[in-house]
Amino acid sequence: MKTFMQRKEDVQRDWYLVDATGKTLGRLASEIAKILMGKHKPTYTPHVDGGDFVVVVNAEKIFVTGKKLDKKIYYKHTLYPGGLKETPLRKMLQEKPEEVIRLAVRGMLPKNKLRDRRMRRLKVYAGPEHPHKAQNPKPIEL
Repeated sequence: MKTFMQRKEDVQRDWYLVDATGKTLGRLASEIAKILMGKHKPTYTPHVDGGDFVVVVNAEKIFVTGKKLDKKIYYKHTLYPGGLKETPLRKMLQEKPEEVIRLAVRGMLPKNKLRDRRMRRLKVYAGPEHPHKAQNPKPIEL
């Protein structure tokens, strides 16, 4: 019997809805990364992008343990001299809660050519509303 290898023409993509209310940031991000890669499917093949779409709602209600709200710092550089910007997690959650989940999931995906393609299938929204009702996403508990 031959080993099954999925082809990109055979990929069937589903839509999943995840509610981030009260969920721990890292644990949620790792489960979302598995769905984006397609590791939850029996047809998983490492070199084929066979993952599904994930819609995350209530990103502003994410939970972090310990003192990470003040101690975790996000770094960004403007590419100008002295342009290093440091933003604590507490401020990021107030201004851009979607970006917190997006960066956590991005860090948990493999660093290869498929990462950007997988990240395009992640849709994150701060509140409970999302514009993807037509795709009929299945609620999933992580």
